[in-house]
Amino acid sequence: MGIQERKTRHKEDLRKRILEAAKKLFLTAGYEATSIRKIAKEIEFSPTTIYLYYKDKSDIIYALHQEGFQLLRQNFQPLMQVESPFERLKALGRCYIKFAFEHPDFYELMFVMKDPMEHLEINCVEASWEDGERVFDFLLKTVRDGQDQGYFKGLDATHVAMEAWASVHGMCALYVSGHLRSMMHVVFGDEDQERMIENAFRVLVHYLESTK
Repeated sequence: MGIQERKTRHKEDLRKRILEAAKKLFLTAGYEATSIRKIAKEIEFSPTTIYLYYKDKSDIIYALHQEGFQLLRQNFQPLMQVESPFERLKALGRCYIKFAFEHPDFYELMFVMKDPMEHLEINCVEASWEDGERVFDFLLKTVRDGQDQGYFKGLDATHVAMEAWASVHGMCALYVSGHLRSMMHVVFGDEDQERMIENAFRVLVHYLESTK
């Protein structure tokens, strides 16, 4: 390995350490209580080092936000090969639920915390949420493909996509926040949380299928 390659790898490794430390602190201490100094202390580097990579903590949380959406897009990618739009829609829902359970930290940053979105609004960077938009565009295309086959008659495709996303997100957000566990203990006993969400998603799918 050459000197330049070692330098590049070192920079990437340090960047990952910064993001992992920041993600941990954002989710445990909260965004407002987390400072660049605290992130630096977590990885045992000086704050100056972090400023070589990120201009401030909003830049860091935005980078985490983008990383999460890139990961979700990678998970969605194989589903593009599913020919049946309705089967693809069901697969998207299951994939989304699985992502929330396997990456609750990223899910909270992407879909629950308001700070990354405030970064976008303040900076007003055109196409700065490209990864997030592509994820929704895939869902929207799937709905429109379904309409071509007779599903969702008389319904606006964007509204159907938003309803499908909002319904699944609501269940996943309850899981990530810990509220689902408390509710299930009282109402559903010891039923597995992921299975509970998947069963609720089947109810939504049954409703959507009836629109054909």
